[in-house]
Amino acid sequence: MRAERLDPASVDILGFHGQTVLHRPQSRLTVQIGDAPALAERLGVDVAYDFRGADVAAGGEGAPLVPAYHRALVASSGIEGPVAVINIGGVGNVTFVDGDAEPLAFDTGPGNALIDDLMLARTGSPVDRDGATAAEGRVDEAILQSMLSHPYFQKLPPKSLDRNDFSFRATDELSLEDAAATLTAFTAASLALAFSQTPSAPRRAIVCGGGAHNPTLMRALADRLPCPVATAAEVGWMGDAIEAQAFAFLAVRVLKGLPLTFPGTTGVSAPTKGGEITAAQRGRRAIG
Repeated sequence: MRAERLDPASVDILGFHGQTVLHRPQSRLTVQIGDAPALAERLGVDVAYDFRGADVAAGGEGAPLVPAYHRALVASSGIEGPVAVINIGGVGNVTFVDGDAEPLAFDTGPGNALIDDLMLARTGSPVDRDGATAAEGRVDEAILQSMLSHPYFQKLPPKSLDRNDFSFRATDELSLEDAAATLTAFTAASLALAFSQTPSAPRRAIVCGGGAHNPTLMRALADRLPCPVATAAEVGWMGDAIEAQAFAFLAVRVLKGLPLTFPGTTGVSAPTKGGEITAAQRGRRAIG
């Protein structure tokens, strides 16, 4: 806040994601670390937190939480739907937005995780910078098809993944370049498969997250997806800030008593409100 010259008194609410350390929605249990009362006291700003708990208690997956914001972004941008907002972090996920309808969202498969793990294991660098290594390789179609036979891709949404549910080891016998090309194609192909589970093909796909900075992956998506593809930056969004913006947006929804999650995003039975608010004047003093 100092760096941005923001006066805490000018801020109505802060959305505090916390960090998930235990997530077992099948047991109706989710735990995020982070001391919201201490943060409220230190900043002098009311803090909204615990965005997942109510959804999990109601039988939902507790994730993803960002689709409500994706829908608002599409609406405020005046982009004609249906639109697919694709986030490519460690895992890939998609939000299908079509006007005022409740969004549909789910994890699609691996995002950057397998490519990053491959590069770290073979080169010591945790990323294929600009997709340069993959651009030099050739896709092994037999290995790609084998990876695409994973039962997750036939499972109906809502559904979610852990970063480590897939492995890059199927490419161990390939050269580094061919392995990177094959894993990049796997991410793109699994995203393309997702559109067999949406109500219709989107008119446009907008990509955010780290994967949007990988030109080789973006080309693969353009080749495989059933619609034109753009990065978040190309439509005027701050692609690297969308998740942070989303939790500010969700904090306002908590203030206004609006739902955070929906049957099509977490599998909860009805649109579900959530979140807690700790007021700055009631927050305890931070230690340390």
